[in-house]
Amino acid sequence: MNKNGNIGVTSENIFPIIKKFLYSDHEIFLRELVSNAVDATQKLKTLSSVGEFKGEMGDLTVRVKFDDQTITISDRGIGMTAEEIDKYINQIAFSGAEEFVEKYKNDAAAIIGHFGLGFYSSFMVSKKVEIVTKSYKEGAQAVKWSCDGTPTYTLEETEKADRGTDIILYIDDENKDFLNQQKIAGLLTKYCRFLPVPIAFGKKQEWKDGKYVDTDEDNIVNDTTPAWVRKPAELKDEDYKKFYQDLYPMSDEPLFWIHLNVDYPFNLTGILYFPRIKSNIDLHRNKIQLYCNQVFVTDSVEGIVPEFLTLLHGVIDSPDIPLNVSRSYLQSDQNVKKISSHITKKVADRLEEIFKADRKQFEEKWDYLKLFIQYGMLTDEKFYDRAAKFALLKDIDDKYFTLDEYKTLIKDNQTDKDGTLVYLYTTNKNEQYSYIQAAKDKGYSVLVMNGQLDVHAIGQLEQKLDKVRFVRVDSDTIDRLIPKEEVGKVSLEEEQREALQEIFKSQLPKLEKTEFMVTLEAMGSNSNPVVLTQGEYMRRMREMSAMQPGMAFYGEMPDSYNLVINTDHALVKDILENEESACNEKLQPILADMKGWKARQSDLRETQNSKKEEEITEAEKEDMTNTNKKIAELRVECNKIIAEYAAGNKKVSQLIDLALLSNGLLKGEALSNFIKRSVDLIH
Repeated sequence: MNKNGNIGVTSENIFPIIKKFLYSDHEIFLRELVSNAVDATQKLKTLSSVGEFKGEMGDLTVRVKFDDQTITISDRGIGMTAEEIDKYINQIAFSGAEEFVEKYKNDAAAIIGHFGLGFYSSFMVSKKVEIVTKSYKEGAQAVKWSCDGTPTYTLEETEKADRGTDIILYIDDENKDFLNQQKIAGLLTKYCRFLPVPIAFGKKQEWKDGKYVDTDEDNIVNDTTPAWVRKPAELKDEDYKKFYQDLYPMSDEPLFWIHLNVDYPFNLTGILYFPRIKSNIDLHRNKIQLYCNQVFVTDSVEGIVPEFLTLLHGVIDSPDIPLNVSRSYLQSDQNVKKISSHITKKVADRLEEIFKADRKQFEEKWDYLKLFIQYGMLTDEKFYDRAAKFALLKDIDDKYFTLDEYKTLIKDNQTDKDGTLVYLYTTNKNEQYSYIQAAKDKGYSVLVMNGQLDVHAIGQLEQKLDKVRFVRVDSDTIDRLIPKEEVGKVSLEEEQREALQEIFKSQLPKLEKTEFMVTLEAMGSNSNPVVLTQGEYMRRMREMSAMQPGMAFYGEMPDSYNLVINTDHALVKDILENEESACNEKLQPILADMKGWKARQSDLRETQNSKKEEEITEAEKEDMTNTNKKIAELRVECNKIIAEYAAGNKKVSQLIDLALLSNGLLKGEALSNFIKRSVDLIH
């Protein structure tokens, strides 16, 4: 039998399509051809098990070989007859090549497999392909099919001693890099390392006479029964850990794992591992490998598993996930969506089970689990509902509490005058030590919130928990962090207030992208004389902007600090008294002049307030402008005198620097000056 013919009817464009549109992903030809060989072998095993094939099975190893021109993939599976080649290779029925090209030109991966085109991926790298095959059926005639990348082919009888199929690829000039031991070995490891039939590539080597030489033993590149296809009862912890090391050499040991084994409403097996993650989510993403019947599909699993589960490591294998389809197809496929929600449920179940069975172990591993669980709670509503039972809060003494436990712990002492429960937290125990101490002295509990996602988690908990707010310990003075009653009134005259504010304001340093405000509070004679705080809202927005591109404008805003002066403290009273006696003589005539202008300002305001806007004359408006200007000028004169006094008072600079030092803002020359001044003051 000798036959020449054309492939298909409307497929004259198939080769340009394969060359052009599949070019970007052309390494998958090896996956497709080895998978086909494995399928043919598996089919033979099935026929043998049901008695349709009665011969000896013998060695079923799939073999991959290469020389300087060809790559050959051989199997001892069911083989094909001439009729079967005609049916499976030649009759590629397309609804029309033009429409096909148009539909799939942007989605190379969707073509292969989707149209039973696995074999045709060979033409991505070959100028000619030959199939030499012999069916397992008794008396079958071996045939050879040959095609050079045009729609014409030849089919002829040939000699072949054994059943099965050899696919011989004559690699084209642009793809010669595939004719390389390391390249082929790498692709076999990537795509075929867990296929269920042994795959041999070359021979095992041993060291002899100063070099590596081939032995007689086949080099089998795959593990035919990886851990996930075995029953959990057969596996020990060591097996799971070994498999993890096989997947991720050089990685730390995993925290724990989940063995998935589902047969309804879809088929799914796999093992998912919880890695040790303390920071930097991005480094840990995309470590889950997706398989279809032990054939590697992808390790880019967004859309197949929920976003937060992309932090897990391991393997998912499902025949219900199509082998070669586009990302958009995967993300809209109903089976995939079911798989995704099922995995979320399994993960939540497993975490809850560990928490209940061994809370101590769970707490020990919390610092590694925290990022993962927070990410899940932030991005998946159903997971939040489950995780709220086992998510933990850690305090500064390294004690752990569930959300309910912590609420019970603090509700009596940390409820403010409006009935809101205040959760105090620190982001750095050392830097915020004095603020933490002040909170502890009040009997308050302080949480540690120093993780990558904590600022987002805080926002979520404030939304979810009833009448709760989170406040960092350094964001206000201790009495204002959890206001129980009205804070003490500052008993100073207006001029004294303005003088005290100016004394400190004039000596504050000019720091890049930093703003300071000065406020006065009566905090009691035992509290610190000055405290530097940073408002919760703006600071939190800046922290969130670091992770959310849409909030970048907050990141550009300066850091805003509030220098709070305690008017009850003896040092502050002393500074004010000194200022009054040192500056009184110079200030009195200016203040007397200002008093007159302020009286005029008050009269003008009263007159203008009794009129409609259009009734106020230009002369009256100008009078008011001049009066305001004069008051401002006199205020500048006063401030200049006060600033000169403040510059000569070492205590003022010392108190400011102490406040800056407690917030890590005193550096370089300013720190050096502070040390010298401290020595002088001690003398």
